[in-house]
Amino acid sequence: MAIPPSYVDLGKSARDIFNKGYGFGLVKLDVKTKSASGVEFTTSGSSNTDTGKVNGSLETKYKWAEYGLTFTEKWNTDNTLGTEVAIEDQIAKGLKLTFDTTFSPNTGKKSGKIKSAYKRECLNLGCDVDFDFAGPAIHGSAVFGYEGWLAGYQMTFDSAKSKLTRNNFSVGYKTGDFQLHTNVNDGSEFGGSIYQKVSDNLETAVNLAWTAGSNSTRFGIAAKYKLDSTASISAKVNNSSLVGVGYTQTLRPGVKLTLSALIDGKSINAGGHKLGLGLELEA
Repeated sequence: MAIPPSYVDLGKSARDIFNKGYGFGLVKLDVKTKSASGVEFTTSGSSNTDTGKVNGSLETKYKWAEYGLTFTEKWNTDNTLGTEVAIEDQIAKGLKLTFDTTFSPNTGKKSGKIKSAYKRECLNLGCDVDFDFAGPAIHGSAVFGYEGWLAGYQMTFDSAKSKLTRNNFSVGYKTGDFQLHTNVNDGSEFGGSIYQKVSDNLETAVNLAWTAGSNSTRFGIAAKYKLDSTASISAKVNNSSLVGVGYTQTLRPGVKLTLSALIDGKSINAGGHKLGLGLELEA
């Protein structure tokens, strides 16, 4: 029996078809490198074409495989520093513990989180604790899988208010080339998605969403087609007549270019359409 995905990864294949390969309204550069000693560096920068705001981040990661340890340091242009230490498969097989802290020198704000995840055949559990002066918040999730069927539950308990602030359920079915996912969030938001790999080159996805008390249903379809081993095109459209297209080309090993555009079908002549440019470098 296979290990089921975590709760946040339920329906991920369909979401990836809708989200990956696009970068509307952004000019983005991502650079990934690895030193001889095994330290991984990830640098990212983006500029919003509407506001002109520039954001950047730097991440360093070192894995001490012998002891199952991973050390991660993060910094971004909001001047927030983050440190993460993770240990996996050492205390128990399938158990991962993560200690995550952030600090903002400008405001002096500090935060801490302890994450735990345990996965075995047919089972994937998670429990995170956010530490706050008012009282910690506890996030829990569980996913059970059997012969392709998946059932999951996710909750958040705010100890300061002594009540559940999140209460989500999900049911799905997964095979090699087909995935179905449905969810109910807080008893008021309903959603579903379908993913199908039609062929080695073509992937499609459909999603639906509806909120109780609202007469509007959100609907979208998306597809990704591989032109060859180095290029692919993506397209999506929703019931608001927003049409997104994307083109991804691997120029050479370690260099990937992404072009994207978002067109408002209801006001083609009025303008307001968005373009995106992304470049990924890896060495």
